[in-house]
Amino acid sequence: MSWIVWLLVAAALGAAEFFTLTFAFGLLAGAALVAAVVAGLGGPWLLQIAAFALAGAAGLLVVRPVARQHMSHPPLTSEGSDALIGKKAVVVEEVTADHGLIKLSGEMWSARALDDDHVIPAGAVVDVMEIEGATAIVYPRELLP
Repeated sequence: MSWIVWLLVAAALGAAEFFTLTFAFGLLAGAALVAAVVAGLGGPWLLQIAAFALAGAAGLLVVRPVARQHMSHPPLTSEGSDALIGKKAVVVEEVTADHGLIKLSGEMWSARALDDDHVIPAGAVVDVMEIEGATAIVYPRELLP
């Protein structure tokens, strides 16, 4: 019946992983499942604890660092409004530090000039420097170094 105890331990550790997202509790839950299998096969209590300890140590020392490294890398492609930064756009209505309108990737966007003293006329080509909400912050392409 000790395999039931290990399954309960695995369930508790799995629930803890669900709420913390640290990878550690999930790996220990897997180790508890290994111990449950050993218990189910009739292994003595000492062998069950050794299986739990070895599987837990292997998970924490080998798998967790690799998983953390993969999770810390940013995606290779930009998504959403981040993908628009650096794109070329055309001014539809004069762009100032307060307001303006550009055509960016086939869509109309509200825009502001990056520098407060720039007034960008309609028809000018601009580069999108950043996105703030639904407003593109632009800089005239001919003034770029």
